[in-house]
Amino acid sequence: MSQVQAGSFLTLHYRLAGPDGADVINTFTSKPATLSLGTGTLSPAIEERLIGLEEGSRHTLELPAGAAFGERNPAMVQRLAAKVLRDMGDPCETYTVGDAVQFPTPDGQGSFAGVVRAVDPSGGKEWVEFDFNHPLAGQPVTFEVQLIGVL
Repeated sequence: MSQVQAGSFLTLHYRLAGPDGADVINTFTSKPATLSLGTGTLSPAIEERLIGLEEGSRHTLELPAGAAFGERNPAMVQRLAAKVLRDMGDPCETYTVGDAVQFPTPDGQGSFAGVVRAVDPSGGKEWVEFDFNHPLAGQPVTFEVQLIGVL
């Protein structure tokens, strides 16, 4: 049987659950995923734990708080001026706490997301506060995997 190595191409089912046990993603109920290790599809900590596992095996990996997606960083919570938001996107956009908002990377080649944490009392006309931490940063996670194929 093949073993997972750095750079392996995998066909797998997986389930990622947060600290409450609720699924964040679960492919066991649909088609399996295919991915290459080292391309950023999975967090480096999860990829590291897959190395050496055998094709056909099934495992449940418990990752302690902060291991999978890093620790929460207070500097990643930032207020953006409403003018900046209007200049970057739809000037009529309204923001509600809990909204996930996509932002372009400075080079324009990709994007990243922030979650609205607070809106100024004037309804977002002055500023909106975003949390750019990964939603599972600083939290323990469970990663269940069934390795269907390893190339």
